Amino acid sequence: MVNAPATGDLAARIAARAEALGFAACGIAAAEEDPLRADRLEQWLGEGHHGSMEWMATRRDHRRSPQGLWPAAKSVIALGMSYAPGHDPLALEGSATHARISVYAQGRDYHDVVKKRLKALARWLVETVPGAEVKVFVDTAPVMEKPLGEAAGIGWQGKHTNLVSPTHGSWLFLGAIYTTLELASAEGHRDRCGSCRACMDACPTQAFPAPYRLDARRCISYLTIEHKGPVPHDLRAALGNRIYGCDDCLAVCPWNKFASNAQAIREFLPRAELVAPRLAELLALDDAGFRALFAGSPIKRIGRNRFVRNCLYAAGNSGNPALAAQVEPLTGDPDPVVAEAAQWALARLRSDP
Repeated sequence: MVNAPATGDLAARIAARAEALGFAACGIAAAEEDPLRADRLEQWLGEGHHGSMEWMATRRDHRRSPQGLWPAAKSVIALGMSYAPGHDPLALEGSATHARISVYAQGRDYHDVVKKRLKALARWLVETVPGAEVKVFVDTAPVMEKPLGEAAGIGWQGKHTNLVSPTHGSWLFLGAIYTTLELASAEGHRDRCGSCRACMDACPTQAFPAPYRLDARRCISYLTIEHKGPVPHDLRAALGNRIYGCDDCLAVCPWNKFASNAQAIREFLPRAELVAPRLAELLALDDAGFRALFAGSPIKRIGRNRFVRNCLYAAGNSGNPALAAQVEPLTGDPDPVVAEAAQWALARLRSDP
């Protein structure tokens, strides 16, 4: 461990540097295990609420605490970058012709954008305190960014289990820097949800069995992004026209009234073709067309087949018979999941009202 002098002053300098790099929130937490946080993880896994995300369970020991992943870590610098939208995320709800893509996926892949700036901050820290060691993480390692963000004081985990900031609402990309420096920790942020349950009531699939608990198996973000097979029949209608992720529980949070996109990172600004994409055009995508359209987008990682599967569920929910012309050829798709989704959608489109 490197003992940096004046750790409180160093924490302030870290926050200032983070702000200069575009981070809207910065806080510091200790790296040791928090028993309550670890117990909540074990309960969630024990109830099977992680669905098919096996990596959540297989690396649980790494996820329980920063030191479980890197024993040398002493402090965690928790960071948030705002992607507050400049438009209403729910504006296309119920559209018979257009699909809905989650706000976070309408711009550049946040993994690349946030990690680049995390690395810049980490380099600055190592240059400032010679001998310090660091590791950076953005959503691709066994790191519990949301509870760590709460412990670092940048927000609290709301009843929808996402981090809520008093100044940026629910619209934050999270990242973390683990370091061997023993920095002055912030006070954890207190819960300010109160009696509000807007996020829970807004969920189309009732994915919250209780406040602060999420059953991923019913979450539209999980179903459209992580889930590889057919979506259960009883949940398909609730997908509506959502084809990648879901913003409903985030969008209704009252704390968003304090969020502003005035300081939006340029890379997160939405691409025009993804704000209100037409279902008919998306259904026609082959693998090459899919890759071209979503180059540099987080959507690319789910592949053409899963994406078109989602579009077929949206077509089936649209009540728009004109889409049958795009759906019918897909009933013979080589991918059996796509073909079954097309058959389901076609039956819905051709059924009597």
